Amino acid sequence: MQVGIVARKGDPRAASLASDVRDAVETRDAEVWIDEVTAESLGIGSGRPVSALIDCDLAVSIGGDGTLLFAARNADGTPVIGINLGEVGFLNAVPPEEGEAAVLAAVERFRDGGMNIRESPRLAASVDGWRSVPAANEVVVTGHRRGPGGGIDYELRIDDSRYSGGHADGVLVATPSGSTAYNLAEDGPLVHPAVGGLIVNEMCASDGMPPLVVDLDATVTVTVSDPAGAIVVSDGRNPHAIDGPVSVEIRRTEPPMRIAGPTADFFEGLKKLS
Repeated sequence: MQVGIVARKGDPRAASLASDVRDAVETRDAEVWIDEVTAESLGIGSGRPVSALIDCDLAVSIGGDGTLLFAARNADGTPVIGINLGEVGFLNAVPPEEGEAAVLAAVERFRDGGMNIRESPRLAASVDGWRSVPAANEVVVTGHRRGPGGGIDYELRIDDSRYSGGHADGVLVATPSGSTAYNLAEDGPLVHPAVGGLIVNEMCASDGMPPLVVDLDATVTVTVSDPAGAIVVSDGRNPHAIDGPVSVEIRRTEPPMRIAGPTADFFEGLKKLS
């Protein structure tokens, strides 16, 4: 069994915990490594690139939800267990004092063929052969800048039906896991992670419609009429500029994000937002 550990960059507490988890897992005769940035900070010089998570049986994320998303993006389907050093932790269910025990339990369950894994959908945008990096939270189609004089002129369709259109700063399509992230900041609805749907949310639309929850397998198409085009962003990263006029299709993609270990309490997480 191979276990890869990724710790929040520049966080001595996360790096120290990564070292402790590595030592604990090694006692179970598993191959285990720490990401190269954390290894360098610890002075052990034996880390690996985060992209190597794709070849692991289990990834361990130590930090906040952002660290887990970073690990999951590189793991691309490898189960990830999150040890929470952040403030909210909708995805990270394991407190730091229980980190070693939770990872060791996941290792043993993997060997027994019964590791507890739950799946969360990911999204991708596509345009004329280009495909975005998969997003666990949201894909955003936005103008080159927001506010007066910025934004996009657009038409928004769900499968083959027109839902809305006009002018807005952008359009956001989120997974249930992403409902508490950028979507919430744009006044979108909270959606329980057990709900099988996608959230479609227009951002500061001049004449738009309310946010909409659609089927998980729906195709959301954002057609931008402006020749200046738009920017497509996945989970706040990897912005990609596209010339207009253009139609951007957003739909569920495989593999999903796979999260190992105990389940976070969604409603406890909500209390930390207030």
